[in-house]
Amino acid sequence: MATTRTANAHWEGPLTSGRGTVSLDSSKLGTYDVTWPARSEEPNGKTSPEELIAAAHSTCYSMALSHGLAGAGTPPEKVDTKAEVTFQPGEGITGIHLTVRASVPGLSAADFEKAAQDAKANCPVSKALTGTKITLDAALA
Repeated sequence: MATTRTANAHWEGPLTSGRGTVSLDSSKLGTYDVTWPARSEEPNGKTSPEELIAAAHSTCYSMALSHGLAGAGTPPEKVDTKAEVTFQPGEGITGIHLTVRASVPGLSAADFEKAAQDAKANCPVSKALTGTKITLDAALA
């Protein structure tokens, strides 16, 4: 069964001096402030599209890796993934770097690397970001 999730953005003013909010409507978890400086300089307590993409990608990747490992008979004890989304004003998103550390009893480093690369290629968010360079640093914890 397909699902649809909803978020809404509201923006006021010009790009560089304006401000806005993004609300996570499906989950009702909250509304967050967004600004151009939060995107192109320092966050200062506000979020950006790139941070939201990083949150989505790190979560999706962790879920895909966990699923793949469990399906291969080696379920993980834990998977920790950090996604770093690089934004260059004037160019856009120039890359995403995933760093994953996992505890997987009985799995070799080589088999973990293979599973990690498979998850990178096949997690739904990675697929949605086709065309963006995605790199991976994967290791057993």
